[in-house]
Amino acid sequence: MKKILIFTASIGGGHNEAASCLEKEFTQHDFIVKKVDALLAISKSFDSFISGSCKIIVNNFPRLYGNLYDISNKEKTNKLLNISLAKIAKEKIYNIILEENPDLIISTHSFVISMIGHLKEKNLINIPFISVVTDYEAHKIYVNNNVDAYIVASEHTGKTLLAQGVSKDRIFPYGIPIKAEFLNKCNMAPINKKPFQILLMAGSLGLKSMTKVLDNIITLEGDYHVVAVCGNNKKLKLSIETEYTNLIKSNKITLYGFTTNIPSIMENSDILITKPGGLTVSEAIAKRLPMIIPYYIPGQEKENLDFLIKNGMGIYVYQIKEIKSLIEYIMKNPSVINRMKKNMEKMGNGFRPDNVVYLSENLINDCNFK
Repeated sequence: MKKILIFTASIGGGHNEAASCLEKEFTQHDFIVKKVDALLAISKSFDSFISGSCKIIVNNFPRLYGNLYDISNKEKTNKLLNISLAKIAKEKIYNIILEENPDLIISTHSFVISMIGHLKEKNLINIPFISVVTDYEAHKIYVNNNVDAYIVASEHTGKTLLAQGVSKDRIFPYGIPIKAEFLNKCNMAPINKKPFQILLMAGSLGLKSMTKVLDNIITLEGDYHVVAVCGNNKKLKLSIETEYTNLIKSNKITLYGFTTNIPSIMENSDILITKPGGLTVSEAIAKRLPMIIPYYIPGQEKENLDFLIKNGMGIYVYQIKEIKSLIEYIMKNPSVINRMKKNMEKMGNGFRPDNVVYLSENLINDCNFK
């Protein structure tokens, strides 16, 4: 049996989710799969520092995060960053690869790309390497001559790699890997059911602005129901429980912390209000669930938002107070949602995680016959 080594990292939820989806897909095709959290493998303290710092910056200093993202996306800065990352952890990553002895390596986080690229460049390993880009535009840190194949979210994502010098024959728009439950065929019938269900999600890190959105939409006119998902933010969940006890008891609001039931909830919702993380965007597209974006983390989420707007799959509100009137308009004019659903239908038909397996088989066979 062939063996796949998947590197991921616990920064946000998307990278691990994509890795888990691939792990399941490869296992179903009779591969042996080893999934490794790269940050944790280097050291627990290093993982705690990076993950903790990221959460603090994202939640408290989002503009700083955006500035760091833009700075690191410049060629000279990115080159320096890649050299630094390779120095920090290439030995540890190399030892993991030697120990696992895989037939193919996949990364769902950009953190290890420079390290594996360095090992291949120095001929220390000769193993096919696939990088999964988990957003709708590719940051420069993904670009490395020693990546054999890129799995990207869309043709648009592929163009951002082409613009950075990656050859077309290494780019495969199979979609960001998502759970099979999201890929079931959706009902495309016009919305006419009652009540109108609004899904409000904070993302895996939780987001304090979610309470402001909830304050705004509970004054909606008309028959509606809100499903609020707080992710891992227990403080946020407790705050909503305390503030909206009566609405929860009367079943006007259904409240979740972290839940694995998102595919079913999306299936039964009419609109999604959230921040545009790469995996969440892909899940919504797969479920043909139009999006309203009231907030985003500067950097890759701004790029994801631009992608949604350009392709008519989401609406950005500049001020949270605009959400109420927007939803009331949508409730009275279902053609707005139906139009976005049709745009999502075109995009969602390209999601094929099984193609990653077939590509991997080809890369392994090509490597064996070199």
